[in-house]
Amino acid sequence: MTVYEYEEDTESTVLTRRKPKTRKPRMYKVILHNDDYTSMDFVTGVLETIFHKPPVVATQIMLQIHRKGHGVCGIYPRDVAESKVKQVEARAAEAGFPLLCTMEAA
Repeated sequence: MTVYEYEEDTESTVLTRRKPKTRKPRMYKVILHNDDYTSMDFVTGVLETIFHKPPVVATQIMLQIHRKGHGVCGIYPRDVAESKVKQVEARAAEAGFPLLCTMEAA
C-alpha cells in the first residue's frame, strides 16, 4: 500500500510518497526434547546435519537436552523453523526414534 502526503506551499502543492516501514519477521526457537529412547549420537548427528552446528557445539546442546530435558537448536523465521521441525521428525521416524522437536515464539 502506498501512502501519499501532501505538502502545501504558498505557490504549489507537492505530492510526496512515503515509504512504508518494514518489520523484521517474528523469530521462533526450535527445541529438541529429551526422551529415554533416542541415542545421544543420533541427537548430535541431527544437530550437526540439520542445524549445521560444529561437533563441539552439537555435543554441548545434546548434553543440555539430556540434563535439562530440552535445548534450543536455533532461532529462525517461521518458515525455516517449521522446515527444521519437519526434517527432524522425518529423520527420527526413519531411524525409529520418538525424538520430539517443537518450535515456539522467541
